[in-house]
Amino acid sequence: MTKLSPAEALAASLRGWQSTDPAGPLGIAVSGGSDSLALLYLAADWARDQGVDLHVVTVDHGLRAEAAQEAAFVADHATTLGLPHRVLRWQGWDGQGNLMDQARRARYRLMADWAREQGLNAVLLGHTLDDQAETLMMRLARGAGVDGLAAMVAVGEQAGFAFLRPLLSVRRDALRAELTARNVTWVEDPSNDDTRFERVRMRQSLTMLAQQGVEAEALSQSAQNLAEARGALNWAVAQFAGAHVTQHAGDLAIAAAPFADLPAELQRRLLQHALGWIAGPRYAPRSEALAQLRAQALAGQGATLSGVRMTHRKGTIYLFRELAAVAEVTAAVDQPFDTRWHLSGPGGADLHIAPLGAEGLQACPKPRESLRPAAALQADPAIWRDNQLISAPLAGFLQGWQAELAPNCRDFAKWTVSR
Repeated sequence: MTKLSPAEALAASLRGWQSTDPAGPLGIAVSGGSDSLALLYLAADWARDQGVDLHVVTVDHGLRAEAAQEAAFVADHATTLGLPHRVLRWQGWDGQGNLMDQARRARYRLMADWAREQGLNAVLLGHTLDDQAETLMMRLARGAGVDGLAAMVAVGEQAGFAFLRPLLSVRRDALRAELTARNVTWVEDPSNDDTRFERVRMRQSLTMLAQQGVEAEALSQSAQNLAEARGALNWAVAQFAGAHVTQHAGDLAIAAAPFADLPAELQRRLLQHALGWIAGPRYAPRSEALAQLRAQALAGQGATLSGVRMTHRKGTIYLFRELAAVAEVTAAVDQPFDTRWHLSGPGGADLHIAPLGAEGLQACPKPRESLRPAAALQADPAIWRDNQLISAPLAGFLQGWQAELAPNCRDFAKWTVSR
């Protein structure tokens, strides 16, 4: 097979995406490092040929003094290419929890919000074949299963928005050679040589593995093979869900007897997808917690995990949003609530969306007519004016309002295939 140049690889990847989604305008995330900067120049050439508008974004996490200077460096390159550039700043770190995880989530959330504001179709990311191999090694060290070891997808979703990785078949060295040929320098992050970071250690270990004949290309191919296995497993879950899982508003009811007959891996996978569908996309719970949830499901016991409650009713394993997980969540009436609910209605001054709650449920005229558990209804989105309940569409108190799931998660069975 003829090896594609970086420009050819990018064009081939974006051409595949365009077969299902019309082109542009597109965003491109650039940090100033070699991978994303090469993506900027390659994408600018491609976009010029295709007549696609590009918008450039840099996220400053506020964690390094050099970040502002690097953002200005990217802005200069964008200006040279005649492209608009925006810096997004994160100020959410409070010193608690996993810094890298929180920064990653914030980065995608900021970029997704920016992209929606700009009316973009997707945002391009500069992940490479080397990133694939490094990620596989990191996850092998943690004993990951099929999902963890599977390759990063070329077309994915974060924070409810599409992100594309058109350079997953390209080596980092090839991108640096591309920049060198253009007489373009890039930012070298000192942390890339800091062995305190796991990815740096894995990057160094790949050099040693290559000396033993284990090339990054082979590791990336293994990740691709595992991605195909993941797709097959998700297809099997979708077939089961289509026959044995019913939706009740935002809840899921899994037929208990057919569930008990499933192989353990499909039981685990179905529950994992159910948690993600109800609580929104996020990192999967730890394998030990998911194994315990599976055991509780089979034993007819109730449980709570990842902001989702599990009960058993009428021969089903019934899962719904946990009120405590959304108790403090609010949204403007024209914004999504809890990542997946969209409310529409007559509007009005000083209205907002918040959970129905126990008091709101009592204020509904006929809450007992719902076939869903009261605890599930309490986590539903409702329209409020201060402390006055205006509407609770999912509890039957309409007042001209309605609630719909976001288009990408209206059908649970179809949703599982895309994971």
